[in-house]
Amino acid sequence: MMDDVDERTKAFVAHLLALAQPARENRAALAALRSGLGVPPGAAPRMYKYVAPHLGDRAHPSDCWFYTAGALFAWHPMHDAGQSLGAALRALVDRPEAGDSIEARFTALLSSHPDDLPDHLRQVVGLLRSKDVGLDWFRLLNDLIHWDLPDRAVQSRWARDFYRQQRAAAAQAAAQEEDRKEPIS
Repeated sequence: MMDDVDERTKAFVAHLLALAQPARENRAALAALRSGLGVPPGAAPRMYKYVAPHLGDRAHPSDCWFYTAGALFAWHPMHDAGQSLGAALRALVDRPEAGDSIEARFTALLSSHPDDLPDHLRQVVGLLRSKDVGLDWFRLLNDLIHWDLPDRAVQSRWARDFYRQQRAAAAQAAAQEEDRKEPIS
């Protein structure tokens, strides 16, 4: 997955990971980045110091996703390489204490307009945070940058990751049930 992530995205997420490094955590920087939670992307001036150096010389439509990812990361700095948001949410569904609302939140997220996406992301990242489930922040930022493509490739990939694991879990449960039914000789 890292092969299709551009250098600007890689550098920014590497910067975020360095800010949250255990024993060297930059609490002031993370607090400044968290100030962007619940406000429109780029509307929290305390974030500029940590985000603006990673943006291009000219404004770009993808800039807002750097602010969004920075705020979310600072709130939940648990990185799990290769884990898409769909796979991370699936991990929640597979837990015994999981509620019924995760799939509904996921489908609402998949159908989100880009303007509403930061709020939906804050909700689902909050769920992940509450259950200590990480995600791949390189991948998330890259996916956000490509969210509004006409082919909806990001949404399709997240859905495959979410529902593929459901199918695997159902197959495993069926196999375990079959094992219990076999007569013991």
